Amino acid sequence: MKNFTTIICACLTFFILPINLHGQTLLYDGNSDGCVGLSDLLGLLSEFGTCTFVCGDQVSHDGYDYTTVQIGDQCWFSENCRYLPSVSPSSASSNTTPYYYVRDYNGTDVATALATSNYSTYGVLYNWPAIMEPGICPSGWHIPTDLEWQTLEIALGMSPTEAVSSSTGGYRGTDQGDQMRATSGWTYNGFNTNSSGFTGLPGGYVFPGSFYFGLAYGYWWSSTSSGTTSSWHRKLYFGSHGVNRFTSDSSFGYSARCVMD
Repeated sequence: MKNFTTIICACLTFFILPINLHGQTLLYDGNSDGCVGLSDLLGLLSEFGTCTFVCGDQVSHDGYDYTTVQIGDQCWFSENCRYLPSVSPSSASSNTTPYYYVRDYNGTDVATALATSNYSTYGVLYNWPAIMEPGICPSGWHIPTDLEWQTLEIALGMSPTEAVSSSTGGYRGTDQGDQMRATSGWTYNGFNTNSSGFTGLPGGYVFPGSFYFGLAYGYWWSSTSSGTTSSWHRKLYFGSHGVNRFTSDSSFGYSARCVMD
């Protein structure tokens, strides 16, 4: 039977169980005054120490717990951003005004969009102005720059020379795309290993009027612009082993990830 102390304080009965933490016994009645007060509880919390985030822990943001993964020296979200302050149909487009989309949803009601299976699976598609708005990433995190994407790719074995190259149709590297794609959910999953833990999914993209290439392609923005109306992104394809790096008009709607500061 566990030993416990019964204390009557302000007409309430507290059963004070001792806590054993790393061989140290802690009691709720820290100051032994016969009553459990706020100072006792604060003292107990201080005994546990300050929680320190370790990559691989979940990060809570906007009511959702994101999974994280260490890739090289970086810590990344291992799922797409889900921040959705508003939602627009695919017909809404701008390379200067933020727009937020949920795949195959053409309404404007956030609650309805949040309830869709595509939101649950793929998160949100953002035009580039939207990823530059505050709120998409939690404090201490940010949308990766093009250089930070290169750092990820190099950590997975891509050569620095290939990492800085871009292509209109070709894919850079050897098997970095295979390492980044989730092992299920694509048109074909035979090449996918997800050995990086990035867990890339084929959310496709949105361009004025329609949603395109779901199940086949996944696109992710960087925070680096390449001109007044275009920005750098990454693309994964189920049929390619590598990773595409190219620019798109900032009005396109792509997925987003956060990386730790």
